[in-house]
Amino acid sequence: MADEPTTSEGLIEVMSDRLANQIAAGEVVQRPASVAKELTENALDAGASSIEVLLKDAGSTLVQVVDDGCGMGPGDAERCFERHATSKLRSVDDLERIRTLGFRGEALASIAAVAQVTLKTKRVEDDAGTLVRVEGGEQVAKRPCAIPSGTSVAVRNLFFNVPARRNFLKTPATELKHLTQTVQSLALANPGTAVRLEHDGHEHYDLPAAPDDDWHAATRARILGLFGGDHEGELVAVGDESSDLRLRGFVGAPSFHRKTRGEQFLFVNGRAVTDRYLSHAVKKAYGELVPDGAFPFFALFLSMNPERVDVNVHPQKEEVKFDDQSGIYGFLRSAVRRALGRVHVSPQMDDEETSGERADTPGPESDETEGGGDAASPVSGDGTSSTRPTPTSFQPRQSSEGASDSSGTPPSGSSSRPSSPTNESPSVSPGDQSDALYRPPDEGTESSSGDAPASSPPRGEKSSSTPGADGSERSERPVWGLHDTYVVTPTETGMMLVDQRAAHLRVLYERAQAHLRDQQGASQRLLFPHTVDLSPAEVELLDELRDDLDALGFELERLSGRTVSVRGVPADVPDGNEDTILETLLEQYRSAQGAVEDERREHLAKTMAQRSAVDRGQPLSEEERRALLNDLFDCEMPYADPTGTPTIVKFSMEELADRFGR
Repeated sequence: MADEPTTSEGLIEVMSDRLANQIAAGEVVQRPASVAKELTENALDAGASSIEVLLKDAGSTLVQVVDDGCGMGPGDAERCFERHATSKLRSVDDLERIRTLGFRGEALASIAAVAQVTLKTKRVEDDAGTLVRVEGGEQVAKRPCAIPSGTSVAVRNLFFNVPARRNFLKTPATELKHLTQTVQSLALANPGTAVRLEHDGHEHYDLPAAPDDDWHAATRARILGLFGGDHEGELVAVGDESSDLRLRGFVGAPSFHRKTRGEQFLFVNGRAVTDRYLSHAVKKAYGELVPDGAFPFFALFLSMNPERVDVNVHPQKEEVKFDDQSGIYGFLRSAVRRALGRVHVSPQMDDEETSGERADTPGPESDETEGGGDAASPVSGDGTSSTRPTPTSFQPRQSSEGASDSSGTPPSGSSSRPSSPTNESPSVSPGDQSDALYRPPDEGTESSSGDAPASSPPRGEKSSSTPGADGSERSERPVWGLHDTYVVTPTETGMMLVDQRAAHLRVLYERAQAHLRDQQGASQRLLFPHTVDLSPAEVELLDELRDDLDALGFELERLSGRTVSVRGVPADVPDGNEDTILETLLEQYRSAQGAVEDERREHLAKTMAQRSAVDRGQPLSEEERRALLNDLFDCEMPYADPTGTPTIVKFSMEELADRFGR
């Protein structure tokens, strides 16, 4: 006879509140910094205008937060330690429009379950305050006390009853770093609240409350108070908004970068959050202005309808979920890029730099030319115009004969290519596209709020007789060559030095990126096709890379065996480099096979630029120098080449006067 099945009836029990709170504490309270965060957020929600954070032994012995907020009455002071006790939610609907930092009612209950907590609190209307002491989740005392209006919560001996958790704490230096970063973040988001941080009797910060009348000035002062006044000239104001998004804050100039992300702060509706995806948007806005492995400083504040963001997706509320994350990514990147384009790292003039609040400043993000007409567009290999124009005016040809003539055409006999409309300069005279170099942009020019293409259209066709800010014609501005390596030109406030190879690298890199993105590249037919013999591995790579090579402007034909006929090459490839650049691209593709598509194409664009750019020491005519500057200033990110090397160095008249001791 078969055995009868056994049952587990009676094995399931409801855990006690004390055990539940200790389990919850494992999620909410990970380290002393978690305690400081929860207590400080409660103080801010209580409307505190002044907050003190007192620490001992990196928070393991004491984390105390004292505020002058609204305080609590005797009943609330006792109930606040109960699980899910909260004054910030009343219904499920409230969860969709949260405007407070705390809301779940788990923090105090979880902290009290694993520490010895003393709460003192008083409302303005009460004659006396209330003291409540809880140890390990059990209330051990409640009585009246003397205390100024506000609240003081002292958390002692964290994890005293969970020694395993206490053993997992890091070194005091590491825990103090986390505590400091937590206080920094909350202080940044609330410049109108005075914040003081003290550790073992030593004051770390004593930040006064800033006036509320100028948000940017208050936030700038708070940043300088936290990170040092020596960064004052390295802060770039950011401000932008759309129909349902608003962005304010500061990013660091390219020189203000670190080797870690420790000084990157993102806030959503006043809440500090961690979002690698949006942080990547900021990094992309810098392009190559910061080197690989470096992270720019930023403190950015996004405001949006609370219904568009879910803040209840992380135990410590450090992460949020957006309803349109990709749209916010593009909005953030464009806003930061525009802000960087308005400061001193830009080739624009000082009059424009000082108008950082001007929302209509045209720049790399402009989607239309100023006059509303189409800019000169490159012709793709199939004879059609590219939908996104790219600079085509500077195309010198390397040859043993030396410099090109003044028209930019190589000496006779130096090229096997026929003449092509794609190799002609636009009808705009040299210098017209770089109007922002010599004077501020015209008022009223609209700039797009959307994300910019990788290679932007010219800033507008103007008559070559358009005067500069000083009344002289821009076409008459001198553009000198220095040792066939640099281009020198005066500006309204001094002079500018441009590295001609780095500048050409930037131009070609963005042009190649645009061709790869649009799958339309300008091609130059060869009078006499070249043949290239490839290895079996290179033949396979060629088949994989064929679409991208076509997009760059190569015209290739597979012959018998492993032989390939090169019938056309990108218009930017110098004469004589047709064979080697194809092999280099294949080798670069081999090394980048493990990368994602965008990174692989970035490698290809860099390789194209590096193999096609003018050499240092190659003479350029005056027209070529002018055309190079035009194309550089039409780039999306003209300040550095793809490797991070600066393209532009500016010298003000004050700097030059200092050199002469004036």
